Amino acid sequence: MKTSAPLADRGFTLLGVLLLVAVLAIVTSATLSAGLAMQRRAAEQELLFTGREFQHAFRSYYETAVSTPRYPLKLEDLLRDPRFPGVRRHLRRLYADPITGKAEWGLIQAPGGGIMGVYSLAKGTPIKVDLFDAELTGFEGKSSYAEWKFAYAPPGLAIPGGPPPANGAVTAPSSLGATPAEAVVPQGPGTNPPSTVPQSSVRR
Repeated sequence: MKTSAPLADRGFTLLGVLLLVAVLAIVTSATLSAGLAMQRRAAEQELLFTGREFQHAFRSYYETAVSTPRYPLKLEDLLRDPRFPGVRRHLRRLYADPITGKAEWGLIQAPGGGIMGVYSLAKGTPIKVDLFDAELTGFEGKSSYAEWKFAYAPPGLAIPGGPPPANGAVTAPSSLGATPAEAVVPQGPGTNPPSTVPQSSVRR
């Protein structure tokens, strides 16, 4: 009878330790999840910035036309426009995808050839689903990063998988061609996507 109280005390102590361990595990798991979510949100913001840089570069290339507006044949053309004898830049460098960490992008083919935009090859669903900048119209409520299309299309031309053109009419300018197509192409040194087009804010 004298040993029953110490045994009971030890039982309560063990139970208390187990409960403490369980609480600490839950708190640690929640902290890690919150940290991962913050990292993902930061990566998404970086992706939006990087995507806009590409978007502006495609517009610059398209609008800086020597004669007929065309899109670049490959992403490297944004670094050095082959249509000009000197160095004409539309993009500072070929950015890596902040989500995947790789310099590989899905390429959005333009009507008649060339590349009109890029999108992330990352898997998963974006955390951000609303409150996008005005130039990223159509990003709301998307369920995959591949649906974030960073592209430039002149008035009347639709971006494949993107929002409809501003005037509501999907037409292909005579200088371009027929049906737009979309391709998932790893982009790195030596890869050659489709045809050409310029933009106004030229970077040197």
